[in-house]
Amino acid sequence: MKNFITSMLGALVALVIFATGAILLLIGFIGAIVAVGTQKKAPEVVDDSYLVLDLSANITDAPPAVDFGEFTGGRTETLQLRSLTRALRYASHDRRIKGLLLLGNLSPGGYGTGFAALREVRGAIGDFRATGKPVVAFIDYATNRDFYLATAASDVVLDPYGMILMPGLASQPIFFAGAFEKYGIGVQLTRVGKYKSFAEPFTRTSMSPENREQVQKLLDDVWASMIADIGRTRGISAEAIQTVVDAEGIIKPAAALKAHLIDRVAYRDEIVERLKKETGISSPTESFRQIPLALYAKTVRPPVPSGRGEVAIIYAEGDIVDGEGDSNEVGGARFARAIRELREDPAVKAIVLRVNSPGGSASAAETIQRELRLARKSKPVVVSMGSYAASGGYWISAYGDRIFAEPTSITGSIGVFGLQFDLQKLANEHGVTFDSVKTGKFADSLTIARPKTDEELAVFQRMVDWIYGQFIAKVAEGRKLKPSFVEEIAQGRVWSGAEAKKLGLVDEIGGLHEAVNYAAGKAGLGTSFRVVEYPRSKNLSEAIAEMLGRFKPASLHLKAPGIVGEVAERLGTELARLRAFNDPRGIYARMPLDLDIR
Repeated sequence: MKNFITSMLGALVALVIFATGAILLLIGFIGAIVAVGTQKKAPEVVDDSYLVLDLSANITDAPPAVDFGEFTGGRTETLQLRSLTRALRYASHDRRIKGLLLLGNLSPGGYGTGFAALREVRGAIGDFRATGKPVVAFIDYATNRDFYLATAASDVVLDPYGMILMPGLASQPIFFAGAFEKYGIGVQLTRVGKYKSFAEPFTRTSMSPENREQVQKLLDDVWASMIADIGRTRGISAEAIQTVVDAEGIIKPAAALKAHLIDRVAYRDEIVERLKKETGISSPTESFRQIPLALYAKTVRPPVPSGRGEVAIIYAEGDIVDGEGDSNEVGGARFARAIRELREDPAVKAIVLRVNSPGGSASAAETIQRELRLARKSKPVVVSMGSYAASGGYWISAYGDRIFAEPTSITGSIGVFGLQFDLQKLANEHGVTFDSVKTGKFADSLTIARPKTDEELAVFQRMVDWIYGQFIAKVAEGRKLKPSFVEEIAQGRVWSGAEAKKLGLVDEIGGLHEAVNYAAGKAGLGTSFRVVEYPRSKNLSEAIAEMLGRFKPASLHLKAPGIVGEVAERLGTELARLRAFNDPRGIYARMPLDLDIR
């Protein structure tokens, strides 16, 4: 016994010493990185440099939690949309910047790199190109998104063995109803709106006619806008683009050149040699003069105006959830608190709500909208719709003084549903049973132990009907539309930004840049104002602490190979989204889960 106690005490002492040492090493590690970061000089921009936009990243609306770009030579997994477009517009008038090179393939993730965001990037590239500076895009393999962005360039170059994979847009939802029935998982649905199709993957084995209709219309609108944009910059008609797309499927260099989709065919080394000559480099061992856009963006420091006021951008990006929410979610309590602080801050003269959300919790959306309505009483509140501003995303947008959207923004989906699961059959088949004691008829109505009774479903349906009525009334009031008209165009249907403008759900076609300028003008700030952003980026020590708390080996992030990996990823993504469904009433304003446009 004595030996056991001695051994245990010795182990505890060793553990304490180890833990103390680890903490000291961690503090030293954080301090060293912070010191490196603070001592790092701003990147130098050499005269006659090409700005290099490596597209191998996810373009998000909100700023990243922390930017490690300066430690990785400008390579980053995330590019913030506003930082990117601001740098491009600044570079267009920077005498040190000779031109722009686009390369790499986009890496969409979450709600980033949507077609609306890409249209804003195209606009900034167009502004750069309008100053007469060359814009070169090198393609070795391009998807719909890659090619859409590349065609904003003045010189589009395709590798001799490259290809353009631009067959059109498609949405292929995955359905679980058959598996749920097989394994004994029950699903009961309450909803309002014949187009409200979020629950279809859990209740059907194929798309409903109404859902197929709305998705087809949406894809047609987005595709038409895309090929119209491509046609304008390439000097060809949308009809000609559609002809080659349908004829080729995968477009090879010869066909792309013949159709004027590209300017020429060349290898990467030929592009490098050309840019070396343009930037005055003759050494065979050096590359052309260049600076990555991620690093260049750090040098863009517009002069701070003298005290005229601030325009605050608040980024509502991700699923809308009750409570605080995670960093990639729009937590109702957290965002309401931030908006309250902004409306009470006398330095903030206008608020721009940037929405990139498919919606979520109805109660969280109302919590956020309440603060926006209060803010609107004292200062302009302008809405900028990103790639998604649907259902709950539209709920929080409805009272904006002016709503901006891109033609390819996905919005509307004014509808409500409730989804109830039960595991009775699954549990019983494995010998698990449930029993209940209660003090009221509906005391156990939220249980997953059994299906809901007709009477219980009627209670949920009444709640859904009430929330839907509130949604209709709020849109009618906020948009100054007749409730009967809102009812007609609602029904849970999603609309493109272009169609939403025709219907009066959106005021103006434009991006975040236009929304900020409008908000500043409405607040009387003219062109002399400062922009502040929320959520803020964490400082380095905060980010490292969070990263270590959530660390997983890199191998765990690797996708399984081939089609099995893709199926596993889709299953994981779809089911993981259910975790964001935390509305205490079980009522949601959420756009279709299956609207995955590829």
